[in-house]
Amino acid sequence: MDIDENSGARQPREHPPLDEIEFAHASERVAAEILDYYRIAWLYEPHSFPIQWDGSGNVIAYFTPDFYLPDFDLYIELTTMSQKLVTKKNRKVRRLKELYPEINIKVFYQKDFRALLARFGIASESREHAEGGGVVAAGPTSDPGTGP
Repeated sequence: MDIDENSGARQPREHPPLDEIEFAHASERVAAEILDYYRIAWLYEPHSFPIQWDGSGNVIAYFTPDFYLPDFDLYIELTTMSQKLVTKKNRKVRRLKELYPEINIKVFYQKDFRALLARFGIASESREHAEGGGVVAAGPTSDPGTGP
């Protein structure tokens, strides 16, 4: 990734095929498949935004949204953790908005993801914390359905 001289954000490259992307969570792959189904252009984790610096000005924390939808100039952060565990992520999103008010970002929470899966007729199941937590699609995800 390249670094943008103006914002300090890491810049995207073309994404590889889905099978070559190491998604951090299974729900991210399902979201990517739905975006592909609707032919919505997306990039996976294309930018990392500095959100915290040490006393010497060195970046010590970044926030990397899950997806960027270039046609909408919109970042998507998908969190399928239980609502009580999203405080840290919400703090990072607030910090991103404070530092980069021109950045458009939408957070999809567990309830949003469950509703999206239900809309596509995709069964979902909860995972235990030891298994990575959150909500995942139950069964194969190669076809997100016929659409709403």
